[in-house]
Amino acid sequence: MVTPPEPLTRFYSVIPAGGIGSRLWPLSRADAPKFLHDLTGSGSTLLRATWDRLAPISGPDRIMVVTGRAHRAAVEAQLPDLIDPNVVLESEPKDSSAAIGLAAAILVRREPDVIIGSFAADHVISDQRGFRRAVVEAVAAAEAGYIATIGITPTDAAIGFGYIHCGDPLDIPGAPRAVSVDSFVEKPDLATAQSYLADGNYLWNGGMFISRADVLLKQLGETEPQLLAGLEELAEAWDTPRRGAVVDKVWPELKKIAIDYTVAEPAAAAGRLVVIPGDFDWDDVGDFAAIAKLHSGGRKSDLAILGENARVLADASSGVVISQTGRLISLIGVTDIVVVDTPDALLVTTSANAQRVKSVVDALKLSGRSDVL
Repeated sequence: MVTPPEPLTRFYSVIPAGGIGSRLWPLSRADAPKFLHDLTGSGSTLLRATWDRLAPISGPDRIMVVTGRAHRAAVEAQLPDLIDPNVVLESEPKDSSAAIGLAAAILVRREPDVIIGSFAADHVISDQRGFRRAVVEAVAAAEAGYIATIGITPTDAAIGFGYIHCGDPLDIPGAPRAVSVDSFVEKPDLATAQSYLADGNYLWNGGMFISRADVLLKQLGETEPQLLAGLEELAEAWDTPRRGAVVDKVWPELKKIAIDYTVAEPAAAAGRLVVIPGDFDWDDVGDFAAIAKLHSGGRKSDLAILGENARVLADASSGVVISQTGRLISLIGVTDIVVVDTPDALLVTTSANAQRVKSVVDALKLSGRSDVL
């Protein structure tokens, strides 16, 4: 019997579990975001799978989850080993800088030399060994004073992901694959993505950041000093009876901004950011086309069917059907179709248009139809 590796010393995992996954509407809603769903057919929700992936690396008592107040009960039901001091509740979404920054500010007060790693609650990674290998190297880079990210080796010219432009190799003990980061690139068009793939010096941005907590907070403070001041005030009161009053006062005033802009991009410009290439499988399940691909192994002729009581009759059809109603769904001669059937909303589109689902959510918000959001 193989003995599993020990958890990493000084390391703490942080799982930001926020957002509603608007490109997965109407399956993903404000009260049931995508990380609370099983989208892989494995029997585990994306959140639970993330926990199971991180627990052997940091230890289950060293995982902090940052989520909305409305999701606390569901999160704790799915993660029974999550200890109360490691539950951080947001009164309203403020994006990743506030979520990860607050976790860092709380943890550095509890453990001044702590190294934290931030990993989204809604990504799919099945290669546990490859993932751990990359995290171990990222932690070594963090110990050397860098902020590290894990970039995913591209398998195709994807236009739904951001990219990292890799620079020169670095000589960091324990991190032989670490290279500098030249720049971050937003989601490209197809021609640009194809050129990145051909170039070979670009990785997908998986949104994973590993750093000493004090180093991350220093970088955040250089970019957004007012945001850092608010987070420090919150962290100062967090483990005291004053927490509730301070959260109510400070949290609404925090700037809503992604950590890519407050930490990653400025750190890259200053030569403080490194990337570890991750050669493991990865998907952020960003739209229904991604779900179809996960279940079909990339074979476009297949039809993926999700839902405990799904009733589907299909003839010469492909794509994905997700059913929560038990209603009979019949498909004849349609290819790359997306059908999502819920009790109060029905979505029909194609894989090619899956990224446009977000525009439906935006239109519903503008029309005041919050009852289906």
